Amino acid sequence: MSTPRSERSIIFLVAAVQFINILDFVMVMPLGPDFAVALGIPMSDIGLIGGSYTASAALSGLAGAFFLDRFDRRSALAVAMLGLVVGTAAGGFATGLSSLMAARVLAGAFGGPATSVAFSIVADVIPPERRGKAMGVVMGSFSVASVFGIPAGLELARRGGFPLPFFAVAALGLLVAGLAVFLLPSMRDHLAGEPPSGGALSELRALLGRPIVMLSYATTATVTMASFLVIPNISAYVQYNLGYPRERLGLLYFVGGLVSFFAMRAVGPLVDRFGAFQTGSVGAAVLVGVLYAGFFSYVPGLPVVVIFVVFMLGMTFRNVSHSTLTSKVPRPAERARFTSMQSAVQHMASAIAAFWSARMLHELPDRRLDGMPAVAALSIAFTLALPLLFLGIERRVSLAAAQRT
Repeated sequence: MSTPRSERSIIFLVAAVQFINILDFVMVMPLGPDFAVALGIPMSDIGLIGGSYTASAALSGLAGAFFLDRFDRRSALAVAMLGLVVGTAAGGFATGLSSLMAARVLAGAFGGPATSVAFSIVADVIPPERRGKAMGVVMGSFSVASVFGIPAGLELARRGGFPLPFFAVAALGLLVAGLAVFLLPSMRDHLAGEPPSGGALSELRALLGRPIVMLSYATTATVTMASFLVIPNISAYVQYNLGYPRERLGLLYFVGGLVSFFAMRAVGPLVDRFGAFQTGSVGAAVLVGVLYAGFFSYVPGLPVVVIFVVFMLGMTFRNVSHSTLTSKVPRPAERARFTSMQSAVQHMASAIAAFWSARMLHELPDRRLDGMPAVAALSIAFTLALPLLFLGIERRVSLAAAQRT
């Protein structure tokens, strides 16, 4: 069945918004060693930069759970994107670790709600039978950011210093936010129903009282912890531990992102056909293998590009499976509330993981990271728990669907 043109237009605009949102977040991690050198930050503290963003996004996501479902989706998205642009631009004026973390806190305060609203729009517009494919397109923003955005940011930083990528992303974000505001239709259908009595706190308590919701959030936390123990440290690890040259770092992200982009287009339909448990289990198995061979017990001679590409591929299978599955958990009137809380869980888990890895790692005199095998082992442990969590949610979703019919 073909996707209606109006749906395609909305998916494209939401994907563009997510591209900016994701690029603002993910470009900071590959640039971590550049910040460390320019601002005198220890390599082992790079995780704190990403963690400050995600901790802020978690708190704003938690706050958003009380009010995002009460506004037009388009208006909520506009405010979130404008705040994100300001926070991104502020990063270019950082003079040390404290000021850079403050800028990332500001960006995270708006980036978290932007993600929640973006995924709520997709869930509002796209019916469940086509949602896997739509989620794959929107989540393709991550791959596009890796293919084009991160390499461009790395090259801009190499040529003009670390502030330049921040200013470039802020300018592009302002343009995309304007397009979304003017081209997205007003979205107020979720406001049509009668709100539950007792106010926002009662609504949130009712949401959190459902076992499938709590299981979904536990799965989100596990997925995120498994990733963000490792992700903030990849750039420094491959450069200083594995000897990968800085001038080729953009190429590494380009190749990895390209593979992930095409894989993501295929994984969405696979999730729709085979289910999230099967595709997510494939992703978990791939991740366990690459974490062991590339980070826990590095196999001598294993090319860095192979490690990175396989890591991205495993995350693609796992993440699309997870997002598609959890999008089926909330009811229509609570989607923004659900995704806002999910964003809070996701960002808080990534902050904990980033801070945790920063405590486990130590910078050696030659800038190599000491302690990476222990970080990888912890990531593997979280990853191994995912198939059972996916299966638990999938069974409950299927049971709920059967009861409705």
